Amino acid sequence: MAASKLQALWNHPAGPKTIHFWAPTFKWGISIANLADSVKPPEKVSYPQQIAVTATGVIWSRYSTVITPKNWNLFSVNIVMAGTGIYQLTRKIRHDYFNEEKQAVVAKE
Repeated sequence: MAASKLQALWNHPAGPKTIHFWAPTFKWGISIANLADSVKPPEKVSYPQQIAVTATGVIWSRYSTVITPKNWNLFSVNIVMAGTGIYQLTRKIRHDYFNEEKQAVVAKE
């Protein structure tokens, strides 16, 4: 029974013999690296990089449900990419714009 399931996975249209399998696998690496960057100080976060990660996640999470066969691994990795990108952008924006206002108020007092 296990051999037949393994053979079914191997011969699946989105199985390991196709790019549909490997593309999400590499994107998981990008998502994990972006999550690991959460410990970096916000001033080291790049706007262009995070906008690219977020846009890729948002756009491809939509289109990964349109392609045939549906690739739920691709869908889930893109949701994670969008989420980590939004989180990093939020950190960067808070640091760059809202932290300065707080410092200015403290400096006036």
